[in-house]
Amino acid sequence: MTPTPTRRRTALRHLLALATPALLPLSALAHGDAHPKATDAEVVREQKPWGIGAATAEATRRIDIRMGDDMRFTPSHIEVREGETVRLRIANRGKTLHELVLGTSEELQAHAELMKKHPGMQHDEPYMAHVSPRQRGDITWTFNRPGDFEFACLIPGHFEAGMRGTLRVIPRP
Repeated sequence: MTPTPTRRRTALRHLLALATPALLPLSALAHGDAHPKATDAEVVREQKPWGIGAATAEATRRIDIRMGDDMRFTPSHIEVREGETVRLRIANRGKTLHELVLGTSEELQAHAELMKKHPGMQHDEPYMAHVSPRQRGDITWTFNRPGDFEFACLIPGHFEAGMRGTLRVIPRP
């Protein structure tokens, strides 16, 4: 029986959580967009401190974000309401691969450090979008936890150059 893409992602996530980076096989270290984003039917709905993945059809609003080789996001600050499902439409205006990853400051910093050690590391989560030059990508996310979070490009050198932004999830009244 061939595993589904969702089962493969889940298995890889568990492997990464249990194994030290030194034990990871080199075949698992290939960064880029070799694997297509999961279809809406395959959205991984794992709760994170900053929310949970959602299907595109669930979005009630779209926010356009541009990124480029100047190592900046425009806009660099986003505000959403707790409970809001948003489609982040990400356009790479540059000539090199960039990504947008949602998370806490601590998690993004830790992931950026891991990416420096393994610059070809592959990851495909619903809170990440790898966007090739002159292309667009999407993240559809339900922000069901209030707080201050971040988004960043974790490709080695990009995060360190300041390619990050802030995200505020405003609590329900």
